[in-house]
Amino acid sequence: MKKFTTLKSIPAYLPIVNVDTDMIIPKQFLKTIKRTGLGKNLFFEMRYDENGKKIEDFILNKEPFNKSNILIAGKNFGCGSSREHAPWALLDFGITCVISQSYADIFYNNCFKNGILPITISEEEVKELSEYSTRKEDISIMLEDQKILFGNKEIKFEIDQFKKKCLIEGLDDIALSLEQKAKIETFENNLKSSKPWIFND
Repeated sequence: MKKFTTLKSIPAYLPIVNVDTDMIIPKQFLKTIKRTGLGKNLFFEMRYDENGKKIEDFILNKEPFNKSNILIAGKNFGCGSSREHAPWALLDFGITCVISQSYADIFYNNCFKNGILPITISEEEVKELSEYSTRKEDISIMLEDQKILFGNKEIKFEIDQFKKKCLIEGLDDIALSLEQKAKIETFENNLKSSKPWIFND
């Protein structure tokens, strides 16, 4: 998993509440178990018409937002089913930070496991940041300091310190397990000595 420390980007603003995971990545694209290739189908039903042509007015189809790394979203973002393909699609598109008033719990936790920083701030702060999307101006995310910088202002955000550590160090669930490799091997060797019959074929 790629390490996350700082990020600077023009944010894309999607002012829709209750965006569920089927809106983020529709069910017909869930057949793959690969984390790549899903970005082109992100928000498929909002980005493309019935003939597969891009809808020019949709935010992520317009310059410079088609290269945004930050998505400002409506409240309760990521509700619905628990599909991990939703953060995979966001990440494959290039979005590594989502800012919203609130999230569905499973989606929120899946973001951290896949290298995406979901930031929770107030409705007023979301509206203030959305102006930088309208003006096509950069904002900066400073994860270590837990700050969003814009203009000459800043917004502080809260984050679980363990989740913060995982993002900064690029640790997913597998990497966290591998950090305990020496202890796991010691446990297995002790078990082989004390209960060798467990390992008999």
